[in-house]
Amino acid sequence: MGEMSVPADAYYGASTARALENFPISGMRFPRQFIRALGLIKKAAAETNVELGLLDPRIGGAIAQAAQEVADGKLDDQFVLDIFQTGSGTSTNMNANEVIANRAAEIMGAQRGSRAVHPNDQVNLCQSSNDVIPTAIHLAASLGIQEELIPALTALRDALGEKSREFMPVVKTGRTHLQDATPIRLGQEFRGYSGQAERGIRRCRAALAELSEVALGGTAVGTGINSHPEFASRVCSRLNAMTGLQLTESENHFQAQSTIDSVVQAHGSLNTIAVSLIKIANDIRWLGSGPRAGFGELTLPEVQPGSSIMPGKVNPVIAEALTMVCAQVMGNNTTITIAGQSSSFELNVMMPVASRSLLESISLLSAATRNFVQRLVVGLKATGKGPEMLERGLAIATALVPTIGYDISAEISKEALKSGRTIREVARERTKLSDEELNRLLNPDAMTEPGLTGAPGAG
Repeated sequence: MGEMSVPADAYYGASTARALENFPISGMRFPRQFIRALGLIKKAAAETNVELGLLDPRIGGAIAQAAQEVADGKLDDQFVLDIFQTGSGTSTNMNANEVIANRAAEIMGAQRGSRAVHPNDQVNLCQSSNDVIPTAIHLAASLGIQEELIPALTALRDALGEKSREFMPVVKTGRTHLQDATPIRLGQEFRGYSGQAERGIRRCRAALAELSEVALGGTAVGTGINSHPEFASRVCSRLNAMTGLQLTESENHFQAQSTIDSVVQAHGSLNTIAVSLIKIANDIRWLGSGPRAGFGELTLPEVQPGSSIMPGKVNPVIAEALTMVCAQVMGNNTTITIAGQSSSFELNVMMPVASRSLLESISLLSAATRNFVQRLVVGLKATGKGPEMLERGLAIATALVPTIGYDISAEISKEALKSGRTIREVARERTKLSDEELNRLLNPDAMTEPGLTGAPGAG
């Protein structure tokens, strides 16, 4: 395709320079996690090729050392290509091959650009962009989930669980359809939030299982042409030793390379986690709304002034940041869904944008969840407003149903609403129940546990 000018101090070569010229689109690059994964794959590949007798040990050792430098981030400034590029990620695979080849040549005492180490014949030996890039996506995402997201969700689960125990004595009015419902303990609400975080961890583990099967070994179209039959399994073993993951070579390379179904499925788990986090964040900011015109059942930590015009105003900004992250994750889910549809015959051609979206979701969810725990959840305090409003709640009439029936209980509730009186006051007037019986039936603590203190059915 003609000569290309490459900066004299660059480690990349003509293929990268050509792609840099072809895709001046967004300025967005592959994230650090992906470059790390690519470096680890190239290192494991070089060591495996030496072990298989396919690569000179001296050259293989230099390639492995250079690839480790890529994994460590020492050559990040040499990964210059836009995320919106060739749909297979070939440009970025060649970017890595050229950088590693030239750095390996230096390690061996040769000059950059000397081809003392060949980017295709030696760095890319037994590989193709078509199996390396999807493998790098799976590896990078798995590392992000294992090292960042699961620990963040674990911290959230534990913090919410601690608040559940702290708030268990607080009995308040429950809410369904944004209307008063039977009593609930504030600690029980937080137990629900902690359960969502726990199930988010389970969904992360399901995503890890989905991503554990990798395409490496299929080379161009899944047939494994130009690759040693043992190459991929040995590389996976090395990667597992490096990372603690459980990667395995796909049993069906044709599906592994012609689709990104595993990425779609894995991000579906992240999308569900985002939905859970929005529910938790929204509930907490609603319960903390006020301080006088809202629910005011929680006091949220005051982290910064809330208004440029209203003195003393404090907003739930930490919760707002988390919900915005969740919105971005949901947008990424749409991007990945569309990318997954762009699998034609033997290859998906939207892998770079799917990769960036997946890794961004993992990073954002991890960081925002950690921030939510540290700057909001651990500082939450219960107020007395929830218990104060309980006696005036209308849904506690549910506890009267087993004794006086649904219809009379409903009439009492309507009368209490109309008159502004409590259920207890109206029931004392409209029934023959004694104060002792009313105290027993309208005991809020008893209503937070299973049993026939309340109605046999509710909705």
